[in-house]
Amino acid sequence: MRAGASEFGPIALAAVRVTGALVLLLPLMLLRREGAVALRHWRALLVVGLANSAIPFLCFSFAALSMPAALLSVFNASTPLMGAMIAWLWLKDRMTAARAVGLGVGFAGVLWLVWSRSGPALAAGLDWHAVSPMLACLGATLGYGFAASFTKRYLADVPPVASAAGSQVAAALVLLGPAIVWWPAVPPSPHAWGAGLLLAVLCTGVAYVMFFRLIGQIGPARAISVTFMIPLFAALWGFLFLKEPVSLDMVLGCATILLGTALTTGALRWPQGKTAGLTTGR
Repeated sequence: MRAGASEFGPIALAAVRVTGALVLLLPLMLLRREGAVALRHWRALLVVGLANSAIPFLCFSFAALSMPAALLSVFNASTPLMGAMIAWLWLKDRMTAARAVGLGVGFAGVLWLVWSRSGPALAAGLDWHAVSPMLACLGATLGYGFAASFTKRYLADVPPVASAAGSQVAAALVLLGPAIVWWPAVPPSPHAWGAGLLLAVLCTGVAYVMFFRLIGQIGPARAISVTFMIPLFAALWGFLFLKEPVSLDMVLGCATILLGTALTTGALRWPQGKTAGLTTGR
């Protein structure tokens, strides 16, 4: 996203991403004869296409215009927190004391990171330029969290390839018109096209098939815990290929968010005796 957003712009890059993924996934879905299943669930797939692809891709591409890759990924790491909160409120997933503390710790890390990045500007008055990329990131993670629970509730019986392909069809249709209107006046370079195609094939087409399968197998809250590893690799690739430094506030904010995520998803467990009798929900 960092390599392609500056030349494509957020809308065109998001459109390239979903369209490229569609070119990969649609033939695979038809080959597996799952097109009829996708058509029967087109309304649900439209919602998932918006919440899990079109809107988050657009938000992160917008944030990528001004934020380093490592910081983007730190905000993306809050996705499991959003997913767990929505799954608890909507699907009545069990909320233990450890998960409640994890949500608090994780969101505290997000707020601290936002303040460390834009606090002085906000103290002097609302600086939309400073805060809008971070709000876009949080909006994207909220969409991811909602889509995971929505998929579990309404698309649990739909095969992963059909879910992935159908949602990309919906996202591509939504983004097609805006992408035509806001297509860059200067043709993007081969480097930017390469970044967009990698986003489409690897980060969307291949990744979403695995992701929808995980949702069906282990549930939405645990499936989106894959974001644990994203900050590590994003910081590494950003340093190696984009020469982006890693700052102390990013490291501390990421550690706090991941600690909260670990507690929320159950990857880090408290001794049973300390949480006995403190369970809420179903």
